[in-house]
Amino acid sequence: MSQTQTPALRIGLAGLGTVGIGVVKIVQRHAALIAARTGRGVEIVAVSARDPKKQRDADLSGYAWETDPVALARRPDIDVFVEVMGGHEGPARLATEAAIASGKDVVTANKALLAHHGLGLALAAEAAGRVIRFEAAVAGGIPVIKALTEGLAANQMRRVMGVMNGTCNYILTRMQSAGLPYEAVFEEARQLGYLEADPNLDVGGIDAGHKLSLLSAIAFGTRVSFDAVELEGIGAISIDDINLAADMGYRIKLLGVAQMTGRGLEQRMTPCLVPADSPLGQLQGGTNMVVLEGDAVGQIVLRGPGAGEGPTASAVMADVMDLARGIRLPTFGQPAVTLATPIAAKTATPAAWYLRMTLLDKPGALAKIATCLGEAGVSIDQMRQYGHQGANAPVLIVTHKATRDDIDHAVARFAGTGVLVGAPVALRIEEV
Repeated sequence: MSQTQTPALRIGLAGLGTVGIGVVKIVQRHAALIAARTGRGVEIVAVSARDPKKQRDADLSGYAWETDPVALARRPDIDVFVEVMGGHEGPARLATEAAIASGKDVVTANKALLAHHGLGLALAAEAAGRVIRFEAAVAGGIPVIKALTEGLAANQMRRVMGVMNGTCNYILTRMQSAGLPYEAVFEEARQLGYLEADPNLDVGGIDAGHKLSLLSAIAFGTRVSFDAVELEGIGAISIDDINLAADMGYRIKLLGVAQMTGRGLEQRMTPCLVPADSPLGQLQGGTNMVVLEGDAVGQIVLRGPGAGEGPTASAVMADVMDLARGIRLPTFGQPAVTLATPIAAKTATPAAWYLRMTLLDKPGALAKIATCLGEAGVSIDQMRQYGHQGANAPVLIVTHKATRDDIDHAVARFAGTGVLVGAPVALRIEEV
């Protein structure tokens, strides 16, 4: 059959928010380009949204409407169900399951859905001969899923690392550039519409943790294990931490790191210090960056917009166009039945640590803290005392390499010294 005779790939689009409208615009604007690059047309047949009368920034008059996304997923006149609604339960999950059961391929931007239900959905899809693709679910417009499943497929992956939440990166870099406290920049981000309806999804590290768990599954051939990701948000980071880190040549980032060790799979999404002159340290605003390390290729750095109408819709359409070309890959890069059940390992890889605390300004206070560190097996590399605040003395300590357990034991001992004011802040210094 010639290219002109190949029937168009028919899309059912669930969700007409920012990303959904971006998909509509690309399909309408680049119809000829898409057909030239895939060998067939791609067309939207039907859409789903709660309110058909709502004004949207695209012409939707030529599409059938379904207020129920499950009904859309079951329509016999679509080939691919594109889900950009969000949420890991309710309509998104039900509609995705219905699409698979009805013989449709699925393209989704929903990292929460796959982080919580990815294995079950992948098993169902692959048993039915269907495909689930999710490039848009991780790092917006950055083609990191394709890089792992295709470009780096022959590598034994050593480490996956990155800044995967643009809102957190905006807050941290804005605090530094403007000298503003966390609370002020958080409110600024809220006013700009950067935060999720539940802000803790962003600043608590949950959104980024979802993404890290998906990359881990592909990189290490394991079942998605979001519940095993060590999560720590950025709410405890103060402008003092930002400034002190900069004074030492570091920047603070909400950094995701996953690596397979002899003890099991380490996955953490926590604030870390990274060298200011490193690619991660130089990352500004809402931009994302993912660093992939393989045994054959070495280190690959991917940088780009992590959200937004155009970038995320671009990633959705990359998956749609692969399906139009006939490219069909297992959801997580290998058949779901072959994915190993990971052994969750708490991070034990030693690192230097940044410790900030406030002590009562009295003789022997520093000595008591140093004794606690020594008894926990932690040695001090640098110690600085900054300007007094009344009867209190802010202190910064940088340790030699130590494990998280050692640091936790030391911090637990601090409470019994009688010299600590408030809670200390402990941040890992990551080698990148």
